[in-house]
Amino acid sequence: MDAAAAIQVPNGDPDALYRDREQLNSAQQATEIWAARLAANPMDFTSAYRLAQARYWLGTNGLPEAQRKAALEAGIAAARAAMAIDQGRPEGHFWLAANMGALAESFGLRQGIKYRGQIRDALERTLAIDPAFLQGSADRALGRWYFKVPGLFGGSNQKSEAHLRKALTYNPQSVISYIFLGDTLADMGRKDDARRAYQAAIDAPLDPDWTPEDRRFKAQARQLLQRLSR
Repeated sequence: MDAAAAIQVPNGDPDALYRDREQLNSAQQATEIWAARLAANPMDFTSAYRLAQARYWLGTNGLPEAQRKAALEAGIAAARAAMAIDQGRPEGHFWLAANMGALAESFGLRQGIKYRGQIRDALERTLAIDPAFLQGSADRALGRWYFKVPGLFGGSNQKSEAHLRKALTYNPQSVISYIFLGDTLADMGRKDDARRAYQAAIDAPLDPDWTPEDRRFKAQARQLLQRLSR
């Protein structure tokens, strides 16, 4: 019996567990199942990208602060595994950029410099494969990239706004797209437009597939709107 065949895959439905990801134990169980499935079958594309997605969630929402960096780094590894299995699908590229972006945004300038080019390349690859993937998520993430990266290294609020407005054409009620747009507009000094964007995030309905994320984003939008109104 080879090593892969000997791997014991935990029981349970990882998709159902992940839908309950606001409960840390459920998110961790889903992650363990996808990790075990990938270890047992290194060509399991779905488990690879879902593992990258789950580790992104744990690294940005679920785990204690001290454990988040390791989760995101493991998410990068899972995304690379998905890319190695099938370069022609967007999932691996997108979740690679997402995990790298979270590291860059949360863990200092060194991480940002290390990953900025790879993040943009992965998102542009996602756009080339499927611009509508996850309701325009690559355009949204590129909008954030251009906002976060200093102008000396290619950042641009004008390009940020353009990508974010393009993302909103795929989902005109995207909570996070409106928040990112509000941040960009506020940085450009367009405070009234920024307030409208934050209010649109607050008013948008919860997306059934992204309700845990949207709840957090809406709370963030309320804080940002309050801060901008002072």
